[in-house]
Amino acid sequence: MISFLIKRSGVMLLTALCLTFVVFFLTNLEPNLEKLTKSEGNMRMTDEQVQSWLQNNGYRQPLLKRYGEWLGVAPGWTRTADDGKEFGRCVKPDESIAQSPRFCGLVQGEWGRSLVFRTDISGIIKEKLTLTGKLMLGVLLVMAPAALIIGVIAGMREGTKTDRTLSAFSILTTSTPEYVSGVIFIVLFSSKLVGLRWFKGTATSAMENITFENFTLPVMALALYGVGYIARMTRASMAEVMTEQYIRTARLKGLSFGSVVIKHALRNALIAPFTVIMLQIPWLLTGVVIIETLFNYKGFGWTLVAAVGNNDIELLLACSVVAVFVVLITQLISDISYVYLNPRIRVS
Repeated sequence: MISFLIKRSGVMLLTALCLTFVVFFLTNLEPNLEKLTKSEGNMRMTDEQVQSWLQNNGYRQPLLKRYGEWLGVAPGWTRTADDGKEFGRCVKPDESIAQSPRFCGLVQGEWGRSLVFRTDISGIIKEKLTLTGKLMLGVLLVMAPAALIIGVIAGMREGTKTDRTLSAFSILTTSTPEYVSGVIFIVLFSSKLVGLRWFKGTATSAMENITFENFTLPVMALALYGVGYIARMTRASMAEVMTEQYIRTARLKGLSFGSVVIKHALRNALIAPFTVIMLQIPWLLTGVVIIETLFNYKGFGWTLVAAVGNNDIELLLACSVVAVFVVLITQLISDISYVYLNPRIRVS
């Protein structure tokens, strides 16, 4: 297990470097840098002024050098103006180059400063991830149990009317995108059009105080889409396991149907659904973009939209790092958990 974790950590690190470099390259294309310059200066800047600003702020260095600075493995750029004032990536307004650290990047915990929020990105990421984490937790608590129950019941009753009904419901929910179900929920349960004003059509107040009234609709809109997909996978796995020889042997020994399902069938049938559930976590992290925007819940997804819309390169890079990290960690947890779900699987 230790050797597996070491090897997997190396692969994860290499994957993270490759993915973040691709994002860094795309966000630092010339049109984006020009937009950044004019947003920091003014929209009437000439081409010469744009090039001068980029040169003075370290954007005209080789791409690999700038990527190393952003990671914190290469020294930050510095320059001294004609009036003697010192500037640099790691130089703070009240410090000189000699007083400033040489390295100030991701490795050192320096995420940069947001151009939109005008504050340190590390604080923004922590705050927004906490908000989105609450939303994701609520979705998982609703989605996973509901999907597993539906899938297990349908798989146990394969070919029956119950199976067909639950399968039709699963297909319907999977084919309905979360932004469609979100709009439908708002119209049905929070607007004057229908009159069933049971919930709030916005989740802004849930950022400070989560209640059943302000948090139900965004949770249900996200959970409904995932329920059908996980339920279909659970149903297929359960139906396959129920035809195995050891299930028939357990029934012939006189064990009750419920005992056979819970003790023998369910554990082996959970491997595929567990993989899908783990894959829902990175999807939820980035998939909340639409729901958080629709319900005005200013979490990670809303922040990602703000970063893209305002060309906030540093904030966009930080969001990409978090997304990559979550994907890699969830996959690692999935691989390790397989061993405990199925003893026949061994880590080699």
